[in-house]
Amino acid sequence: MPATRVGEVVQASTQEFVTQCYELHQPPPFASLVKSREGETDVFGVVYHAETASLEPGRRPVARGREETEEEGVYKAHPQLSRLLRTEFKAWVVGHRAGGKLVQALSPRPPKLHSFVYLAKAEELTEFGSSLHFLGPLVMAPLSSREELIPTFLLHLAVLREDREEFLLRAGKELTLLLWGEAARLQSLLRRLS
Repeated sequence: MPATRVGEVVQASTQEFVTQCYELHQPPPFASLVKSREGETDVFGVVYHAETASLEPGRRPVARGREETEEEGVYKAHPQLSRLLRTEFKAWVVGHRAGGKLVQALSPRPPKLHSFVYLAKAEELTEFGSSLHFLGPLVMAPLSSREELIPTFLLHLAVLREDREEFLLRAGKELTLLLWGEAARLQSLLRRLS
């Protein structure tokens, strides 16, 4: 089954990429694994932020539904809105595939602008969960949402695994090693895994 294409890269660095979605208000769920292709290399990222805003920076949309009884009525009465708004999401890079091998580290190059972005397939999620090397960079990532991102991403990976409980136990042990000396933060993350 082909991967679901959700949008195109509109900004990229070696640490993260921003994707504009094809469908308004339809970003992938928080902590989803997505991938962008850069030549023969897939760059994997975890969705940590999504927003819908005006296409014009600094121009805020205005309320238009005063006379409408349903929210969809706003878009029917003002069809231009779908061309004046955009939905984007940011994904933190957690790995790449080079020469057929999955590597849980930054990609040598960021994805190209306008490269397509796909939701990772179930088998890619399973393969990604076979190692926990991505946890170190995620624990250190300068993201305001990382305390929610880490356990939510781990739970997404665990859902498809036959050894779900063992996987979460391994992840908890890895987090304990990474957050040695940060007991409050560790407790908070472990609590969300149960």
